[in-house]
Amino acid sequence: MGALDHILDLFSVSSTRKRKRKVMQTVEIKVKMDCDGCERKVRSAVSSMKGVKSVEVSRKDSKVTVNGFVEPKKVLETVKSTGKKAEFWPYVPYNLVYYPYVPQAYDKKAPAGYVKNAVQAIASPNAQEERLTTLFSDENPNACSVM
Repeated sequence: MGALDHILDLFSVSSTRKRKRKVMQTVEIKVKMDCDGCERKVRSAVSSMKGVKSVEVSRKDSKVTVNGFVEPKKVLETVKSTGKKAEFWPYVPYNLVYYPYVPQAYDKKAPAGYVKNAVQAIASPNAQEERLTTLFSDENPNACSVM
């Protein structure tokens, strides 16, 4: 009976299409905004999207945070349609990264307290900074005995 039921389901007339439900998401986007007009333009464009529950705009950090049942790519396209340069938020708080000041992670343009979300923010063992920090470490058996 299992094969027959499957064939009947394929040829059934009833439309029981299963729709994929969107998940509640938080989308963070970096947008260059200079004035109140830019901020208002971006906020109104994003808040008019279907499924958006809340929009937070921080001109100081150049950041737009959108909460709702939305797709991140559609939010990015909507922000770009306002004429602003936009990209997904590339930064993470510096205390979540092991080595926040390695060249891959450190960015002078990042807001205060943030570093770039680098794939590998781990300093190489041959790096000069790493050797100097382990030189006087208590965990290093070959450390300086003066300390």
